[in-house]
Amino acid sequence: MNKRLFIQLKRRPSTLIAGVIQPFMWLILFGALFFHAPNNLFGNNANYGQFLAPGIIIFTAFSGALNAGLPIMFDREFGFLNRLLVAPLASRFSIVLASTIYIITLSLIQTAVIITASAFIGAGLPSLGGLSAIVLIVFLIVLGVTGLSLGLAFALPGHIELLAVIFVINLPLLFASTALAPLSFMAEWLQVIASLNPLTYAIEPIRYIYQNSDWSFVSIVMNTPWGSLKFVTVLSLLFIFDVVILLSIKPLLSRRFA
Repeated sequence: MNKRLFIQLKRRPSTLIAGVIQPFMWLILFGALFFHAPNNLFGNNANYGQFLAPGIIIFTAFSGALNAGLPIMFDREFGFLNRLLVAPLASRFSIVLASTIYIITLSLIQTAVIITASAFIGAGLPSLGGLSAIVLIVFLIVLGVTGLSLGLAFALPGHIELLAVIFVINLPLLFASTALAPLSFMAEWLQVIASLNPLTYAIEPIRYIYQNSDWSFVSIVMNTPWGSLKFVTVLSLLFIFDVVILLSIKPLLSRRFA
């Protein structure tokens, strides 16, 4: 299943090209937009490049993972999914795993481009340990969102409805996170929503890595309206998010489609 996705990518490389160009443009344009912002505007004497790069990394991975259900939906509409579901799979979670491996591969390529481009606009480069932590965080957010997208592909009646859901939740989740602005800039009600948004839990630890070379898993990476969260706490919340999503979609994976 995973090989099939990469064969499709090889035949339609525009997907990868667009996926690399878009975050690069976001990073350059937003970086230029706030180029003369005061260094201390975003805290810890960080420039906007350091602040923005984590948000672009996670939102790019999130957008790719949110679209993961589209190939499954088209397989469903063409009748191929039923053949897949009756195949002797060790587990139907193989469908989720194949899509996750595919999306995480694309996300890591995009992440490498973003990290490289952000270094040129003054964000610097994280350490090797920091890069490893970024890979782990990207994997966690991609796994959960890919599972959510596949669940929608199994639950919704067709690709029109799936595209509608993607369009409705994509940008609102971006603006209801700390991708473009810190919590302190937001209205109180939006701070509460952003503090519950899984994207924020993925963005803030990466942002802390960019801004603090001496980070550790017990470092406090974000302050919510109800308390401070450590690096390991945020990772645990992302893991719980993944588990909840995967358990929620398990009944949907057993469905048959006419």
